[in-house]
Amino acid sequence: MGLVELRKEVSWLRGNYPASQQRICGLMQIAVSSFRYRSTRSDDELRERLIELARKKPRFGYRRLHIHLDAGGAHVNHKRVFRVYREAGLAVRRKARKRLARAGVPRPALSAANQEWALDFVHDAMASGRAIRVLSVVDECTRECLKLEVDTSFASRRVTRTLEAIIEEREKPLAIRCDNGPEFTSRHFLAWCIERQIELVHIQPGKPQQNGYVESFNGKLRDECLNVSWFENLWDARRKIAAWQNEFNEERPHSSLGYQTPAEYARQLVPSSGYALRATPDEGSLSQTANVV
Repeated sequence: MGLVELRKEVSWLRGNYPASQQRICGLMQIAVSSFRYRSTRSDDELRERLIELARKKPRFGYRRLHIHLDAGGAHVNHKRVFRVYREAGLAVRRKARKRLARAGVPRPALSAANQEWALDFVHDAMASGRAIRVLSVVDECTRECLKLEVDTSFASRRVTRTLEAIIEEREKPLAIRCDNGPEFTSRHFLAWCIERQIELVHIQPGKPQQNGYVESFNGKLRDECLNVSWFENLWDARRKIAAWQNEFNEERPHSSLGYQTPAEYARQLVPSSGYALRATPDEGSLSQTANVV
């Protein structure tokens, strides 16, 4: 059978598709399971209508355009609308989300106070339902809670004022470890750390375990203070949280410190600025400028 005769035979058989599927597959030498019917319907009218609607509403996806088609009297299956929508190149382009990339930094061996402070926020609410935030500042070596600042909101300048008040009572830290919140990534906070010559260590996004000391402390704060307290107002919240801070430092035994209180453990350490002690034993002779930014 020649090519012309084959084409005529196939054309005739296509008009009798249900009864001639096996014969067509035999003539074309293809498997029955691979034979597929191709629709002869035209999507030109639907495509033109979709393009017209997309020009009016360029940020609408195919689902909203499908609703507009139904409202206009064109009742079309949503799967067909999606297929034509994609073929016409009408898919809405989405901006790629910018993700912050930070490299992991190994933890140094800590042997004295003020070598590294950890910062984080805890959220709670007062009796009126208004939210409050608690800024936790923890010394990672002694486990002392240096400050629990309570307010309804915090800006980076409020954070630096709190740290300045702690530094007036103690010495400044060599480093501060924190997450990537807006309070800790603002230009003001970065400039303050550079001016004070304090190394700023940001943890990697989505890895709170890299700031594990303050995360563990926040769990104790919530379990032993926030969850068992009823704050009538902001002043009451500050009073109760400050009382718990004093109890944590002076009375509460800490398992990682051999069941000593953080204050007792801190008094056992040799008083030092921490600049030489922050380094490893082999690097103890390094100067102060070698350990700060």
